[in-house]
Amino acid sequence: MAAQLEQSPLTGVAWASSPGAAPFGWTPITSTLEGATANFGKGFGQKSGYVLCITSTAASETSPGDVVADVQILSEKMPLPTGYSYIREFLEPKTSISKKKRICVKLVPLGVAELVVFDIMLSGKSKVVPCYMKIGEISSFAVWCKKGHLLKPKPLPKPRTISPAMKGLSLETTDLDNKKTEFSSEKSLTRIGSKYVSLKRDDSIYDTSNLYGISAMDGVPFALHPRFESSITTRTNAFSIFTDLNIKSLADIEKEYDYAFVVERTAAARLPPSIC
Repeated sequence: MAAQLEQSPLTGVAWASSPGAAPFGWTPITSTLEGATANFGKGFGQKSGYVLCITSTAASETSPGDVVADVQILSEKMPLPTGYSYIREFLEPKTSISKKKRICVKLVPLGVAELVVFDIMLSGKSKVVPCYMKIGEISSFAVWCKKGHLLKPKPLPKPRTISPAMKGLSLETTDLDNKKTEFSSEKSLTRIGSKYVSLKRDDSIYDTSNLYGISAMDGVPFALHPRFESSITTRTNAFSIFTDLNIKSLADIEKEYDYAFVVERTAAARLPPSIC
């Protein structure tokens, strides 16, 4: 019984005249941990007894409103604590409950409950029940309860609502925007020799087999300068176009760009400009 209810928090504790008198959904505790009959009140001078019953969220057909957060046993002279109430009674007319010690519970809404009671167990007074907390003693029995933190399901994220103004700021381009950004000509014709090469906008002259091969030159049409077209058409060797290039020696470059810095040196020395 305890193993079945330990995962579900208790929603109520009550007295019943007999195991059969417990309403539907209530589980009577008919024996102690040692196997003895758990019948309260029956003894010398009293023929009828009563049993302790519990119910949990697992036995509830509807969504439970409150769960048991705490259980206490009060003596006859102890006042009822704030927020607590005496447990319910499903008794026959001739059955009475002893007022010397009474059980009270604290009920809290399921949505705000954190530490709750999962099970109640009975044992002999000298018995120790692991993982259970002793509430007190009634008649010849010790009453134990098992408490724990209630695991709450994680709230589902709310769907985002995008206003029309925010939708207008979307970075996604529409088909109309794509048409406006198209080149006036989808193809660029480049004449190399007597052949025409068609280069589309999305073509690339670089290796883009991986992410790092993408270049800023992708999509830029390539055309050969007209100065070199005549050289290519008249010569079989494409590298012969470089014969028209004027190659200068180091002496030619130094002679062409020779500069004495006379003006700068004169200004720095603050000399008269007559020597310039």
